[in-house]
This record gives sequence, structure tokens and C-alpha cells, in this order.
Amino acid sequence: MLSVSQISYHIGARTIFEKASLHVRPGDKIGLVGLNGTGKSTLLRMIDGQIQPDEGTISRRNDCTVGFLDQDLLSYESHESILAVAMEAFRETCELEIKIEDILHRMESDYDDKLVDRLARLQEQYEAMDGYTLQSRAEEILEGIGFQTRDLHRPLTEFSGGWRMRVMLAKLLLEKPSLLMLDEPTNHLDLPSIIWLEKYLRNYPGAVIVVSHDRRFLDNTVKQIVEVSGQKLNLYNGNYSFYLEEKEMRNEIQRNAFANQQQKIRQTERFIERFRAKATKSRQVQSRIKSLERMEKVEEVVDHHAAVHFTFRIDRPSGRQVATLEKVSKQFGDLVVFKNTGIRIERNDKIALVGANGKGKSTLLRIIAGTEPVEGKSALGYNVIPAFYAQHQIESLNLDNEILDELKQSGSGRPEQELRNLLGSFLFSGDDVFKKIKVLSGGERSRVALAKVLISNANFLLLDEPTNHLDIQSVNILIQALQHYDGTFIVVSHDRNFISQTANKIWYIENYEVKEYPGTLSEYLHWREARGNEKPETQPFKKNLQKKNKKVPPRRQNHGKLKYRLQKLHAELESAELMIENLEQQKKVLGEEMSRPGVYSDPVKLRNLDSEHNKIVQKLDAAQENWNELVEEIDKIESVLQREQ
Repeated sequence: MLSVSQISYHIGARTIFEKASLHVRPGDKIGLVGLNGTGKSTLLRMIDGQIQPDEGTISRRNDCTVGFLDQDLLSYESHESILAVAMEAFRETCELEIKIEDILHRMESDYDDKLVDRLARLQEQYEAMDGYTLQSRAEEILEGIGFQTRDLHRPLTEFSGGWRMRVMLAKLLLEKPSLLMLDEPTNHLDLPSIIWLEKYLRNYPGAVIVVSHDRRFLDNTVKQIVEVSGQKLNLYNGNYSFYLEEKEMRNEIQRNAFANQQQKIRQTERFIERFRAKATKSRQVQSRIKSLERMEKVEEVVDHHAAVHFTFRIDRPSGRQVATLEKVSKQFGDLVVFKNTGIRIERNDKIALVGANGKGKSTLLRIIAGTEPVEGKSALGYNVIPAFYAQHQIESLNLDNEILDELKQSGSGRPEQELRNLLGSFLFSGDDVFKKIKVLSGGERSRVALAKVLISNANFLLLDEPTNHLDIQSVNILIQALQHYDGTFIVVSHDRNFISQTANKIWYIENYEVKEYPGTLSEYLHWREARGNEKPETQPFKKNLQKKNKKVPPRRQNHGKLKYRLQKLHAELESAELMIENLEQQKKVLGEEMSRPGVYSDPVKLRNLDSEHNKIVQKLDAAQENWNELVEEIDKIESVLQREQ
């Protein structure tokens, strides 16, 4: 469908790609990963035709259409409603609808047979293009990514940049291009919308290439990972978790090959040095020299993901009670956010505040920090030193400061090298630390503000979407730091991997109150989904009438069949899990065997093991796909049975 063949691209003296290739087939679901600045967004722009490679070609089939969600779309302006903007995806169909409306208007005063015939033809064409369902499809997608029904007719200009990006995403999904390219789509979505998008992309009929820092999102949506590294495009047939395992195994094989080759080179060089002056050995010496020149060098593995050892410092521990709210109410005009809610945060609580946007999560953080006036009582405890990170914190940065100076002046007293290490982990490397704040983008300023919070020596952190402008490596560094943080924090985030690895409590907002879920994030999400599938009984008298009816409703006739089918599926699922466990063990044993130094020096044995390993990987992929299908069918049947109870 699309072929990227031997492309090279340079920015000044810097090489971004060198003879890189990639083939995208219909239906492929690809996650594009790599360190910041390696060329992920550049590649997407090349495929979209915005820029051209210096060498090589990018070709696609004539029937291949490309849709690209680019961060530049934030600048899109329109006074039309968001529904109308999304409906621009059906421009041809909408133009046809205008023609039909025009003919109907003309027929009110001029009923002509020719007009009737033309109207019939246009209506037939409109129906063939599914014109009568377009608006409902647009509404479904807009509401799926977080808009309320009442918002659909509001002008686009009334929404912030993040919400505008959602509209552009909806428009792109409605266009259904053959190749859908998404650059950081989860940056502007809340957790329910991310989960909705995952399900949509899994069932998307076309190919998808997505750049994302959200590990869980990649695991749940893609079946291949393309890593941009070493100016090449390296393919891994699996999701992100598979990529991490496979990459480590490939690196281990490469390390062994590199070590073996270096040993051989040293031995050869010693022979050359020892016998260079002896005429009787000149032929052997020349042969060794030529063999070194012809030798295809194995590259040393460069670990770009080495951990940055950043640790928090706390001036003094807080008291046991960190913060309390008592009978707190808050509203903005007619919009009620909280009503008589109360909370208590205790020392060493690691709280994740989750849920849909617009529920009041950021407002709650401001209330706890004391920057938002409320009715009721809000207080911090004894010895509490808070530090608040939110998007508005970038306004407190000194625009004339260089990045490094901004951190030096924060009063942390940390040495320059430690500050530079931290900035490096947040994507400011080398001379970047000397850039002025005023020349930075919004995302870059957010990272500087986050770095200032992390070096503040506070014992209570309030973090509002801290991972939004970080890459996967930086998120991992933040996770490591928070896991060793001795203080208390409350974080608003939609990154499930981040929450799962840092939080010990889950909070959510419901009915204008802050509530705690007594379990893990995955359990909370399962509970919320189950609640979302529940249908309230609005007409109980009908239920009583059905009980008196001797006839069994058709839906109930299938109840027994569904339960029997469910039992069979659970048995198949158990067998599938055993098969996956067995295949993973075989894969592990083969990987360990392939990484042994003795095996690498035997090409025949290595080739046989590699072939066997590939077969196991293919079987494992098929087994995992079967497992996913079984789980989906089980979920559907359980939902049906639950509704019938």
C-alpha cells in the first residue's frame, strides 16, 4: 500500500535518515517510537508529502488516501459549530445535500417534472453515500472523544486548543483514510476518550501509524513497532511490550557478536604486530591485514535508555495529616463543580485523580493548593511544603532567563551537573539548556516548569498532567523518581502505565463529590465499564407485567445457549493461556540459547535457532490474537447476560 524505500534526509549537517526503508500493508497497526529528535514526526510529514527526502522514494498506491493528525492543526480556525467542522469530512455528500435542499425549495413554487427527476437521482445518490446517517456518525465520534451533546452546536472558536484538536481528530476519523497517521493523539484526551479511541483503532479497517508516549495505548492498539534509531527504521512484529523484550534480546545478541569480533580483531592485530618485521610471515601478515579491511564491523550497542539517577530531596517531613477539605462547595456561575464534599490526605498517600475532563480535577488541585476560593474549609497540615505543577505555572517563568539559570534561581541549591542531568531527561540536552525561556514552545516551557517543581524540596506535590509533553524515556524517569519519593503527592493523569506504577490510591469525582475507589486502576476501570453498561430501570411496571406473561421473551430463549457458549469459551480461554505460557517459555529458552557466545560463532546453528525462534514468535502472535478474540467474545456475552438479569 505504501513503500518508503532507501530514503535519506538531512537537516544541515545532521543526518536524520540514511538509506531507511519501511513497507506499510493494508490493515497494519504500527507504533512509531524513538528518542525525541530522531525523526518520528519528520517521517510522518514525508509520508504526507509536506517535505521531500533528499534521496530515495516514498510511493503509494493510487487508491491509498492519507489522513494526518498533526499538532499544527491546533492553529485551525472556524466560526462554524464543531459538528459542522467535523462534517467537513463529508464535503462531497454535504454539497449534494445542499443541492437537494435547493431543489426542494424551488419545487415549492415551481413543481416541474424535470426537477422531480433530478431530485430523485440526487436523493438516490445521497442515499448510496449513506448521507442520511452521516450526522449521527459524526455525533457518535464527537461524543466518543469527550464532547457533550449540548456542545455539538457551539462554535469551534469557543474551545481551547486541546478541544479543537479533538474536533480535528473526529474529522479525520470520519474521513476514514486508507492510512491514518496520528502524532501524539492522547495528549489532548481524557481517560474515557483514550479507551474509546483504542477500541476504535483496533477495529479501524485501514492502516494506522501512531506516535505516542503512552505505553498502554500502544500495547492496546498496535501490532507492530517501528523504532527510529541509528538513522534507520527497525521493525518489530508485536506491541510495545513485545518490542521491549525483543529489543533487549537483539541487543544481547549484538553485544555478544561485538565482543567476539573485538576479541578476534585484537588477536589479529597482535599477530600482525608480532610478525610484521619477519619476511617469512609477510604473506600471512598481509592476509590478516586484508581480512581486517574486509571485515564487516558489528556496531557496539548504545544504550539510549540508561536511567538518570534523579532523586527528590525533602527539607523536612510533614505531619501525619497533609490536607483536609470539609463541606467544600464550588461553582462557576450556574456550573456546580463540588457540593459539600470532604477529603483527607495523609502522609505518604500517593493519589491518582482520574476521570473524564470537565469533572473538576484541576479545580480540586487548585482548591487543595489554596489558589481557588471556595465555600467551606480547606487547610494544609503541619509542616506541609507544597509544590504545584499545572499548565498555568509556565506563567511564573522568567522569560528572559536561560533554562539552566531558571532552575539555578529556584533555590534548590543543587549543583549544575545535577540540574543539567535532570534537564537532559526532560529533553533539553547539550546547549539547549542555554536557550531563553521566551523562545521555547508551550510544551517546552511546561517541561521547565515541571523540572522546577521536582527540585523544589517540597514534601507535598500536586501534579496536573505531568506526562503530557514527555517522551516514553522521560516518563519512565519521572516514574522512577516518584517511586522513591518519601513525601505525599496527588496527580491528575490519563496515562494508565504511569498511574499503575506510582499511585497507591485512586480518586474520582462523582455527583459533585470526591470519592475513593478501594482497588487498583485496572479494577477501577473494569468497575466503571461495568457500571456504564448498566441500564437503569425507568419503567418498573413493565417489568412486573412481563413476569405475569407466560410466554418467554425471545431474548430469554437464547439465555441458556449463551451460558453454554460462555462455559465453552472460558475452557478455550484457559487452554489458550496455557499455550501462550508454553510458547513464551520456549521463546525464552531459545533466546537464552541464541545469546550464548559459543552459538554465535556457529552460523549454521545460529541460523537454525533463529528460524525456530521466528516460528515460535509467529505461533505466539497467533495464540495471543486468538486469546484477544476469546476475551472480546466473552465480554460481549457477559454484557448481554448482565443486561438480561
